[in-house]
Order: sequence, then structure tokens, then C-alpha cells
Amino acid sequence: MSVRRLAKEQPASFAFSQESQAKADWWKAKYPAERKQSAVIPMLWLAQKQEGWIPEPAIREIASQLEMPVIRVLEVATFYVMFQLQPVGKVAFVQLCGTTPCQLRGALDLRRVLKDKIGEAHHISADGKFSWEEVECLGACCNAPMAAINDYYYEDLTPESLAQILDDFAAGKSPQPGSYEGRKSSEPKDSIKTLTEPKLFDGSLAKKIKIPNLPEKPKTAPATEPTA
Repeated sequence: MSVRRLAKEQPASFAFSQESQAKADWWKAKYPAERKQSAVIPMLWLAQKQEGWIPEPAIREIASQLEMPVIRVLEVATFYVMFQLQPVGKVAFVQLCGTTPCQLRGALDLRRVLKDKIGEAHHISADGKFSWEEVECLGACCNAPMAAINDYYYEDLTPESLAQILDDFAAGKSPQPGSYEGRKSSEPKDSIKTLTEPKLFDGSLAKKIKIPNLPEKPKTAPATEPTA
């Protein structure tokens, strides 16, 4: 597991926006008062959605609201890799899957595109709009290679399609997430070649099982009270 540390440069303070605080209060209210610390993960997520990452003052604010030691909130924030402890690109933060299925399908070519267009991993582009990192399996192996950009998956990528997606983000557009091969979910890339017979699913081929007549249970005499 990689070492995860807080950013060296931190803002002086943090406060939830009115909207974020309302959501935080809603999460806290879901738990009994003595268990409100259970809201630590959603509150960290709210802070990240508001700021783009989780600054150290946000960790302290969450600890204060949940009445828990700061170190315990820090433990959660550093354990879960979904929490970004360093600033990321304000327009597009790319998490490129580099695990074996994606590498076999061209993830290394996608990595070169990210380096050419954004720069090295874990560094924000000069305009502050983009950053990227390589991560372990994101669970979309059937549609490899893929990357998570902000909150969505972009799948079946090629160097050309990834470059176009980044250009669209830079132009203020919202590229459509999902497969860039036109697939729906994880269906086969071309025509479906297996399990095409409807009878496999409509139950008509199911064997009818005849349950034999079971012998009746012997009747037993009701229990009687013992006599003296």
C-alpha cells in the first residue's frame, strides 16, 4: 500500500458551504447521537466534493462536528484511496487503471497520452485544470482499457478517444461517459454469439421434476399424563 500524506501546502481554514453543511447535518441525523461518528466517511466525501480534495482544516472541522479525535478522522482519510489528500485538476481528474487486463488492452498507450497532454502523474497541469494518477483495478475489466474521470467511467478507450475526451473537457464540454466502442454495459463488443436462444431463458427447456409420493408419517398416540 502506498504512503498517503497530507499536502505540504494547506489553506488557512475550511468551512462547509450552506448546502454541504445541510447534507452533513442530514448524515449526522441518520445515526444515534452516541454513534454520529459513523458519518465521518460521507462528511469527508462532502468536503472533497466541495473543494476537489480534502485539506487538513477540513479534517479538523469534521472531527470537531463529530466530537472525535482528529487522528481518527485522519486515519479514515488516509486509509481510503477514494479520498484525495493533494489538490487535483479542477476540470478533470483522471484515474487511469493500470492493472493487467487494462495493460493488455492498451493502458500504456493511454498513459503516454496523459503524460503528453497533462504532464507527470500527481502533478497539476500549468493551467490548473487537469491532473492524473495510475490506480489499481477499478472493476471494469470487460471494457478495458478504461479510466475514471471525476465521477464517471470512460471505457473501451483508445489513445485517440482519450485525447478527444481531454480536449472536450478543456473546451468546457461534458464528454459522455461509458463505452467508446458503443457497447451497453459489458455486452460483447460485436454481435452476440453465445446464449442467443430465447428458450435458454424462458423456462421451456427446464426439466419437469416429478416428486414421488412420500409415505405418510405414522400416527403416534398422544402423550398421556403419568399415573401415580
